[in-house]
Amino acid sequence: MNLYPVRAIYMAEMARTRRTLLQSIVSPVISTSLYFVVFGAAIGSRISEIGGVSYGAFIVPGLIMLMLLTQSVSNASFGIFFPKFSGSIYEILSAPISYLEVVIGYVGAAASKSILLGLIILGTSSFFVPLQIAHPFWMLTFLVLTAVTFSLLGFIIGIWADGFDKLQLVPLLVITPLTFLGGSFYSIDMLPPFWQNVTLANPVVYLVSGFRWSFYGISDVSIVASVAMISLFLIASLATIAWIFRTGYRLKP
Repeated sequence: MNLYPVRAIYMAEMARTRRTLLQSIVSPVISTSLYFVVFGAAIGSRISEIGGVSYGAFIVPGLIMLMLLTQSVSNASFGIFFPKFSGSIYEILSAPISYLEVVIGYVGAAASKSILLGLIILGTSSFFVPLQIAHPFWMLTFLVLTAVTFSLLGFIIGIWADGFDKLQLVPLLVITPLTFLGGSFYSIDMLPPFWQNVTLANPVVYLVSGFRWSFYGISDVSIVASVAMISLFLIASLATIAWIFRTGYRLKP
């Protein structure tokens, strides 16, 4: 593998983040902090604890996961869509670099930005509520795997989209609703049995539950199911990207 083109793509994407610092870093942190304040104040006053954890601390993993999913998809999708929109993607595809190096450069930059945001929000949350991380290794594992997997998904969306409006279609209409309904702000044990079974069909439940388990040792589903789900997402995304580059879908004019 040639690391020079990977580094060039990676640094170019990270430089774009520095140029749009307010939009890329500050805005998501403020939005997530507002979620924390509003939900923590409005609902936390009525729900003291869930599973022995204060409500304010309980929603922190869900908020981080909400940001991680949406930002990973948005960063990666725009990162690859803009070269395709401007036509510079053909220069990259014709250069003596492999498809794997292209993917690592764009996806690595998008995942790095999301992980950085997740750690910033984690640090910010510690000013509001006392946090504990029961399983630091698993917390970092879920953080990195989720960021990489959904950055791969964003890369796929960026190639599929043929307009700026489609870039936000999946994050706004699919990922955000699934995250809100995936136990980010509540435990699915609080739902009636029928809706618990319906909620288990939501794949985001397994991501949020596993991430919360790494903090407090409590979860709505088993940790094995959470690891299996994120692994399945990762494999499916890699297989889709391999098919895209093999067939030239939406890449060749």
